[in-house]
Amino acid sequence: MNLPNKLTLTRILLVPVFMIFVSLTSLDGVTDGTFRAVYYLIAGIIFAIASFTDFLDGHLARKWNMVTDFGKFADPLADKLLTTVAFIYMMRDGVCSPVVLCIILAREFAVSGLRMVAASAKDGKVIAANMWGKVKTVLQMLSIIFYFFGTAIAVNVSWEGTIIVVGISVVLCWLVALATAVSGIKYLWDNRSFINTAK
Repeated sequence: MNLPNKLTLTRILLVPVFMIFVSLTSLDGVTDGTFRAVYYLIAGIIFAIASFTDFLDGHLARKWNMVTDFGKFADPLADKLLTTVAFIYMMRDGVCSPVVLCIILAREFAVSGLRMVAASAKDGKVIAANMWGKVKTVLQMLSIIFYFFGTAIAVNVSWEGTIIVVGISVVLCWLVALATAVSGIKYLWDNRSFINTAK
């Protein structure tokens, strides 16, 4: 297994580590004093490291000509796992609307289904992520990083600062939903030939 693929697997393995720390506290604890900012800070750092591997594995794969079918499949899967888990915890905190999460999941299910159809087609094509998919992923990751880092810092500064961070995060989640919907529609449209020819 080449280095880019190992980085992709590392990103997948970091998902449960992220979950452990973000599960140790929640935004509800801000009101009763049980919130522990250090856990959100650590979770944010883990998420940021995992997000960086997303850039690094793709860059190295292209630079060293190590693009593989496994990488085309596992890389977006790792992104889906990482971001979806984070948005679920943000929904727990009341920051991410269930509507936003439903849009994200609907897009991912639709795209994954299309990839399966393409892979099982006569010529067995593996569809890589397009530019809009990357834009969607970057926006998702930046929104998540902002929320966990911003909350961890703001809670120790002021209540008003925490409200501002949460408010900005809510707006970012809706922007993510918009970008996710646009990228999904474009992905399905660009690859509609697989839908038309599917039996």
